[in-house]
Amino acid sequence: MFLGMETSMNILHPNLVLFFLRTFIFLLRASAESSLAEPRAPVNSVQAIFVFGDSTSDPGNNNYIRTPFKSDFAPYGRDLPDHVATGRFSNGRLSTDFIARYVGIKELVPPYLNSSLSIEELMTGVSFASAGSGYDPLTPTLSGVIPMSKQMDNFMQYKSRIAGTIGQEKTTELISKSVFIVSAGTNDFVVNYFTVPIRKKMYTIPQYQHFLVQNVHQFIKNLWDQGARKIAVVGVPPMGCLPIVITMASNNSISRRGCIESLSSVATDYNQLLQVNLKSLELSLQDQHTKIAYIDVYSPLHDMIQFARNSNYGFEHVNSGCCGTGYLETAFMCNPAAYVCSDASKYVFWDSIHPTEMTYYLIFKSLRSVIDYIIKD
Repeated sequence: MFLGMETSMNILHPNLVLFFLRTFIFLLRASAESSLAEPRAPVNSVQAIFVFGDSTSDPGNNNYIRTPFKSDFAPYGRDLPDHVATGRFSNGRLSTDFIARYVGIKELVPPYLNSSLSIEELMTGVSFASAGSGYDPLTPTLSGVIPMSKQMDNFMQYKSRIAGTIGQEKTTELISKSVFIVSAGTNDFVVNYFTVPIRKKMYTIPQYQHFLVQNVHQFIKNLWDQGARKIAVVGVPPMGCLPIVITMASNNSISRRGCIESLSSVATDYNQLLQVNLKSLELSLQDQHTKIAYIDVYSPLHDMIQFARNSNYGFEHVNSGCCGTGYLETAFMCNPAAYVCSDASKYVFWDSIHPTEMTYYLIFKSLRSVIDYIIKD
């Protein structure tokens, strides 16, 4: 038997062997390229995905407004399929992109302000998020970006546009069967409260946390009033571990680059308060079709930083970004002239604030059970 197999191999034409070899290599490469998007959700009836928030979920809305908070230039987007900067503050996809693919909607969530989007593209969902935004109305004012209130107005405009094409009844059904992701809050603390003295004079930290949570509460209630029934709200990350925060808050930011735990504890307290409020809101609505879930990004990101070299992660750099020095660069400071690491997958952070595509993917993997809960009919 083995002799026969050996003989058969010997009579294979060299070109055929070369064909098989090339095919095998091609399949290996294809597998590697798709390894960040393998999981797929159970069969579901989700029709679209809608996203609100800040740079963690803005795929390029800031490209269309006057603000310095942009990322529509290299080296941003270098690891996207077409290697073109879209306005995402990362080297590749965001967690919301992975979620959209997971539920079977689309590969990338487009920005609503892109006027060239087709009606078919619009009907499967868009992002209204704006980098630099937050729940506190002062936060987007400081950055010149789109407030959460305006993002809500844009969503209402979106509904009118869709209704003009498919009718009000089908639009209502579309919204009720869509997933809504809301991701903001970090800028309220890092850019606003701990940097600009205005809110510090008005609120203690606990008071400001309550103020933000009440704003979240009202935003989610407004979404529900607009017909949203599958809603996921993202908490804030361990803010004291962001490279730019370490640089700004550390006494010796070059040699001592550990997380600033006092700032991360503010995030922990806020997240706990947010979870309680969201659960209370869900119960108060008394609607069996409504699901309002909390998405924990603090725990997975904290674990990646604390256990970076664990076989589950494989990170080598946790307290600096891939772009530039990694200590301060973001937006226009991370530009074509800046040094960029060769392998972003070894870094937790792409620039001094925003995660790499690998980090966003691992965060997505950690929240799949929450998404499964949201999309279940």
